[in-house]
Amino acid sequence: MQAVTEETAGKGMDTALELEQLRSWIGRTETHTDHVCAAPVAALAATLDRADPEPLPGSDLPPLWHWLCFTPQARASEIGPDGHAKRGGFLPPVPLPRRMWAGGRLQFNHPLQVGDEITRLSRIADVSVKHGRSGALVFVTVRHEVSNARGLALSEEHDIVYRDNPAPGAPQPEPQAAPAGAAFSREILPDPVLLFRYSALTFNGHRIHYDRPYATEVEGYPGLIVHGPLIATLLLDLLRRERPEARVRRFVFKAMRPVFDIHRFSVCGQPEAGAHGEQRVALWARDHEGFLAMQAHAELG
Repeated sequence: MQAVTEETAGKGMDTALELEQLRSWIGRTETHTDHVCAAPVAALAATLDRADPEPLPGSDLPPLWHWLCFTPQARASEIGPDGHAKRGGFLPPVPLPRRMWAGGRLQFNHPLQVGDEITRLSRIADVSVKHGRSGALVFVTVRHEVSNARGLALSEEHDIVYRDNPAPGAPQPEPQAAPAGAAFSREILPDPVLLFRYSALTFNGHRIHYDRPYATEVEGYPGLIVHGPLIATLLLDLLRRERPEARVRRFVFKAMRPVFDIHRFSVCGQPEAGAHGEQRVALWARDHEGFLAMQAHAELG
């Protein structure tokens, strides 16, 4: 069987043996330790155009802002052509050239705080293949458990999708209209400065977010892609602006359609009835054409 390497990535994925090899990554774990530092928290608040007070030791970290921690630390010689670390380390070496964050599910037990020493235990939970109109899609699900001195603070599953470059004339997925009504919303200008600052804060080297010639000429996108985690963060930031005292217990989000820096988009919210008296809020991102870019919901407590 041909080994799956960075050089073979992009040649497609055709055999059951390749899937078997990729699924052998299931169960792999890694552990990292970090600190919640004040400077990145203040920088993200500025990036999101928030007038927050200075973060001090003991200040609660807003939900999803833990993505400022445990940033990737691959050496320059270990970086692949797309700006990510070369394949075959902790994540399986999927032989498809495009990779994006497809969605996630998070459970928040208690807030992380500035000054905390935190530990993240990560595990490859699943590797699966689906076939769409554009070819094979490989989904890798990673489960993280983040703990501080007070115990397990949050658990997270995030889905990474790998896909081939589209063939010329290949059919595009049918877009879904965004919900018509919203109780609250905010328009976002995803300019290159916003994307660059978020990439820098999360040490995300993926070139589709800041390298326009690469994004348009190599991967064939019309512009720079807005990070999926950034859109998710903007959705919960919208909820914080509307209900600053609300505590998010659970958050689920799914990327539906890419958003590019060449157009504005909106983040929207609408309270909805939850089971057993739960407080739920539907959240979504709507692109400039009125299509659904991300769907999500938050459970409050």
